Amino acid sequence: MRILRGAGGEGLACNEISERLLVKSPDITRLLDRLEKQELIVRSRSRVDRRIVNASISKTGLELLERLDEPMQSLHKSQLGSLGQEKLTQLLALINELSEK
Repeated sequence: MRILRGAGGEGLACNEISERLLVKSPDITRLLDRLEKQELIVRSRSRVDRRIVNASISKTGLELLERLDEPMQSLHKSQLGSLGQEKLTQLLALINELSEK
């Protein structure tokens, strides 16, 4: 859902969402089905190519993410705050390297 929030109002196609996930999910369609059922996302057909289905975050999804932002930041700070800036930069580089594979 954070990926879709970052994409803005136009949303993203399934394959674009899959490419941006840190953990690759071959089952992105079922994941989106569950999010849509909970009314956290909205899907619509592309006007340019009707074969493409775009997903965008709903108002309900945005509200949920807003409620989760502060607790997630606190969690990350408690887990990783003691590393210092240099080690955090190294960790981010390693995560990016892994996500490219």
